[in-house]
This record gives sequence, structure tokens and C-alpha cells, in this order.
Amino acid sequence: MTKDAPKAVIISISSDIGYALAKSWQRQGQNVCGTYRTASPLVDDLSQSGIKTVHCDVGDDRSVAQACAQLRLTASSWDHLILCPGTQEPVGSFADCDFTQWSKSVDVNFTRQLQLVHELLPLRNTKGKQPPVVLFFAGGGTNNATVNYSAYTISKIALIKMCELLDAEIPDTNFVILGPGWVKTKIHQATLDAGGQKAGANYQKTITKLAGDECTPMDKVVACCDWLLGAERKAVSGRNFSLVFDKWGSAALTEELLKDPNMYKLRRHKNDWNNE
Repeated sequence: MTKDAPKAVIISISSDIGYALAKSWQRQGQNVCGTYRTASPLVDDLSQSGIKTVHCDVGDDRSVAQACAQLRLTASSWDHLILCPGTQEPVGSFADCDFTQWSKSVDVNFTRQLQLVHELLPLRNTKGKQPPVVLFFAGGGTNNATVNYSAYTISKIALIKMCELLDAEIPDTNFVILGPGWVKTKIHQATLDAGGQKAGANYQKTITKLAGDECTPMDKVVACCDWLLGAERKAVSGRNFSLVFDKWGSAALTEELLKDPNMYKLRRHKNDWNNE
């Protein structure tokens, strides 16, 4: 690693995606640090490889504030801020859920992530060759009503819109969100624990997906993130990308994105309809 190598801060660096990004970027020569919630073999491996880690419970605002204070010392500036936390709990219908748990899920999936961004934005490096990038991760539900996962779904949709708002307010930084599709990560344990009665049809779908070979390979997740971090601002910032459905990395997609400022953003369908 060199002194002027890109610096990445990964929130939830011990998550499956966070860990994969950290190890890949370290091999590329980037300076990487991040946060973890629970001690684990992955955290030990990251520390042993020279990656600095800071404890942070994203569900606790005080823990987030303390982690940010430590990150200011660990990463005096950053080029990439990656937010990987996520929970699907509570799984089940909104009417039957524990609302306290539902609200906490929204905190983890949305509010506390933005608290981290707000606290760490002043550390962004705006003097590099490319703008600094804030990268979030999306989930399903933007195109239909995903039942039994309302807290998770609504939080991800809010993050999608927040990327557009931040892009409009802060022109020196790229704000991007990526839906990676079905990836074999620990997040699906909530569905398995909930069972078919609460998760509905998604319970068996999850079992089938995790047992098969249709899930998104982790190397593709890393490759797509690399593309997003290196793409030009006008093409990617403020947009919601799908790793599975978009032709990311292609010149044709970039050309189309540059022509259409509304592409891959939340919009009301048929807003221009009238009955005259």
C-alpha cells in the first residue's frame, strides 16, 4: 500500500460482502478499514492481515457516535465509504409484527446508516483524481409489493431516494446504491429462522436459492462495485443499480445513462397521464 492509495471505509466490514470487498481492495493496494458488530473469525482475519477494525453496533446511536470518533482517527480521510449493514427482521406481516422490532430494523437499515454518512462526510477526500463515493446496498421491492419484509423493504427504498437527494445537494461526491440480487450471505438466516408461516412463499424460495447455483457470485459483486466506484459521476451518482439486470460495465449503458437523468431512479409510474 502506498500513502496516496485510495482509502476505503467499510461499515460492517465483517459482513460477507464487506469482507469480500475489503480483501479484494487490500490486494489491489488500497488502504482499508471498517467496523464490525460482533467478534468473529472474519474480524480476526481482517486484523491479522493489517486491516484496522472498529466496533460499531449500527442499531445503537451511541455506538455509532463512538465508532465515528474512532474512525476519524483511524481514517483521517476517505475516498470510498461503503455501507453494508442490513437485517431482514422482523419477518412476517406488518399487522402481526412487534413494532418495536420493526422500528429498530428501520434504524439499522436506514437511519443509522445515514448517521454514519453524516458524521463521516467531512472526512471525504475531494482532491483526488475522482470524486469520493458513498455506496449503499439495496434490496428487492422497488417494482412490486414484497410481502412479509416491510421494514427491510421500505428502508431500502428510502435509501434509494436518499441517494438521489444527496446527489442533488452534494455535487462533489458520488452517491450510489446497488441491488446485488440473491447473494449467499448471513442476511437470509432471518428468513430461515422465521419459517414458512411468517416468511410465506419466500421461505421455500430462500432454501432453494441457497442450495442451488443461481445466487450472485461474490466476485461479481466485487467487480460491479469496482465499476461503480470508477464510473463518471453523471452516469452513476444518484441512481439505483441492479447487478443482475443491468448491463453494468458496458459503454452502451453508460451512454444511455448520460442521456437520461431519470434512469434507475424512483419515479411515479404514468405521472404524465391525463384524461383530456
